[in-house]
Amino acid sequence: MKKIVFDNAHRKKHFTFFNHMNHPHFNITANVEVTQFYADVKAQNLPLTYSLVFLLSKAANDIKEFRWRIRDGEVVEHNLVHPSFTVQTNEADVFSFCTVPFINHAQDFLAEAKRINEAMKTNPSIEDEPGRDDYLFMSAIPWVSFTSIQHAMHYHPHDSVPRISWGKFFDQNGHRMMPLSVQAHHALVDGKHMGRYFENIQQILNNSDILSP
Repeated sequence: MKKIVFDNAHRKKHFTFFNHMNHPHFNITANVEVTQFYADVKAQNLPLTYSLVFLLSKAANDIKEFRWRIRDGEVVEHNLVHPSFTVQTNEADVFSFCTVPFINHAQDFLAEAKRINEAMKTNPSIEDEPGRDDYLFMSAIPWVSFTSIQHAMHYHPHDSVPRISWGKFFDQNGHRMMPLSVQAHHALVDGKHMGRYFENIQQILNNSDILSP
């Protein structure tokens, strides 16, 4: 982890402008194509959710602004950020969070995700680890092909962890599509970075042989 210092005067103003807002997060929802990804997952008999979490996390870790966090008015950059995603449990009909250390090797990540998720089914958790902000908050809404989403979050003080959500797959003109929502703190992430994320994830989904052993 390292501290980020903005040397450019306009970048400093940009940070201050959005950081002082009561609601500094912004959200973009768009459809991404998962035709090749879905075919690869089925052909290799891979777990759909874990595979998707891995690819979404990889796309975020490849952009440094998605690894920036605000701490006491200062910006720090994590070497890696780790997915904390929603899973079902055996204890109740509401979700739990499953936090898996990001490993930049698909098969190792999938195995670790399965191990941690199995333990979470009977010992669910809804709390974040105190003092940690190196997360990517992720949630699946597999029942709805949504066109927008609003996340519950603290505003006073607000956190700077991105939220990434995906919805029900649907077919459109011979292509399989998936709604994807990405929310981030505007003092850290601008529209250009958000656009880069969507470009990254689409490229990864189109070439998801990265999931192969």
